[in-house]
Amino acid sequence: MTRLFAGTAFDKPPTCEVCQKLEDECACPPVVKAPTWADPKTQTVKLFEEKRKGNRWVTIVRGLKRETTDLATLLTTLKSNCGAGGSIEEDDLVIQGQQLQRLTEQLKSLGYRIAGGKSK
Repeated sequence: MTRLFAGTAFDKPPTCEVCQKLEDECACPPVVKAPTWADPKTQTVKLFEEKRKGNRWVTIVRGLKRETTDLATLLTTLKSNCGAGGSIEEDDLVIQGQQLQRLTEQLKSLGYRIAGGKSK
């Protein structure tokens, strides 16, 4: 009786795609795929101003997903433009202060579509 996978790719031991050695003998560094981010023109963001404890205002950028957007880089860009602090809370970017107008202009210049623009 012959083996079930004889002569197929499953019959051969797994080899490295780079050096063609067996995976147990391979010393190549692991291949890391760079993430692909969605085009800003295809994404719509919502902007809100919210009053939090201590009479402090924050502006929230909502509608972006971690899988499709580099939130950390975008947050750094927005904070630099506003001259304010900020953080990432779940999938929301939170910028300190009432920055609705500045953020709207900055996000439009980056190519994002804007929805919202309200104060809570």
